[in-house]
Amino acid sequence: MIDWNNFTPVAALAGGAIIGLAAGAFVLLNGRIAGISGIAGGLLSAAKGDIGWRIAFLAGLIGAPLVFQLVAPLPEVQVDAGTATLVAAGLLVGIGTRYGSGCTSGHGVCGISRFSPRSLVATAAFMAAGFATVFIVRHVLG
Repeated sequence: MIDWNNFTPVAALAGGAIIGLAAGAFVLLNGRIAGISGIAGGLLSAAKGDIGWRIAFLAGLIGAPLVFQLVAPLPEVQVDAGTATLVAAGLLVGIGTRYGSGCTSGHGVCGISRFSPRSLVATAAFMAAGFATVFIVRHVLG
């Protein structure tokens, strides 16, 4: 079911365009892929001069909702899962990110835009896994 009251295609398109522009600018100006797992993971073993931009990038991810909150209320977040489920899901995503050599932002946004075959396969795999998971949870387990 589509929640037509909260269906905002213009805002979604604008947000996607901004993400695309930011990822494109990041690769052009910094020579790096804007994959969050790689940026965050790189903090653990960063080379000299590599820590500042990583911290700035992650601070921007955390700070953006705080700035947004100054002009509009943040949307209500509703999580329909228990703590154990969220921990298990987080661990599975982390494991998948390591095995897939990147995350959804790295492969799905940056890799596909560069026509990377590895990213095309990775994105198809995590989308298929997501579709299957939703189908099983909603229709099989009920």
